[in-house]
Amino acid sequence: MTSSTAATAQSDRADRPTVAVLGTGIMGAGMARNLLRSGLPVRAWNRTRAKAEALVADGAYCAESPADAVTGADVVLTMLTDGPRVLAAMREASGGLSPGTVWAQSATVGDAATAELADFARQFGLTFVDAPVLGSKEAAEAGQLLVLAAGQDNARGILAPVFDAVGRRTTWVGDDGSSGAASRLKLVLNSWVGALTHATGEAIALARGLGVDPQALLDGVSGGPLDNGYLRAKSAVILSGDYTPSFSVANALKDARLIVEAGERAGVRLDVARAGVARFERLERRGQGDRDMAATYLASFEEGQEPSPGALDGRL
Repeated sequence: MTSSTAATAQSDRADRPTVAVLGTGIMGAGMARNLLRSGLPVRAWNRTRAKAEALVADGAYCAESPADAVTGADVVLTMLTDGPRVLAAMREASGGLSPGTVWAQSATVGDAATAELADFARQFGLTFVDAPVLGSKEAAEAGQLLVLAAGQDNARGILAPVFDAVGRRTTWVGDDGSSGAASRLKLVLNSWVGALTHATGEAIALARGLGVDPQALLDGVSGGPLDNGYLRAKSAVILSGDYTPSFSVANALKDARLIVEAGERAGVRLDVARAGVARFERLERRGQGDRDMAATYLASFEEGQEPSPGALDGRL
């Protein structure tokens, strides 16, 4: 290979890195499609193979295994449920990993698990970037996630087209991925998301209990400092009764537990977050873990006595 050919190949890798996406569920699939739309080669793997196969029509390569997915990849992007699943997938991928490969760990796993994953990266000579994302299924599909990232400066160039494809903005919070700085910020942001979700559900539940039209709640805050787009979005889910998950109760419960655990380690008492865990656990026991997290509304009622959507339109 001539020096000019090698330079061209290096430039192509920087501009169009091949990305191995491990985890193509609700969030990962949307991210993978946006990578493909941006012209980046994608090697997709998911433990439920059908979810990775669904990306073939968009141009992805459906890998047989994590090791197959990461072979020849410039960037590995993990978007699995939790830390143990991420670590298990990366261990399975170890045979195909190359030293120097950039690993963007985008699942919400908490700061403790991030340290363990960073240790794995060091063992295999990977460039580890702590890069959780904030947003829903819709944001993932639209390429409008907020990417929170911490990692070495030399990883930023190759990750720029990746993060630009999946997000509306990337916020770098440090140059050491193993520090967990990005994951800690993600927990703080998720604590706010959880509080807003539960407050919305409880306010609408109280309206129903008191015979108040929930629309009066929305009209009362309209245009003022208490109004916000998230309130509107989750209220619409509750009022429609369609709990197709944008972010599921099961995943929200996992994140809420991580938040409480992080608070305990930091000596911070999080009463609201603990109450949120209890509400999500109640729903999971009822078999409602696959519903959108706005189903916290239903946790305000005894099992079997949840009101129908028609009871929420003012005809109480």
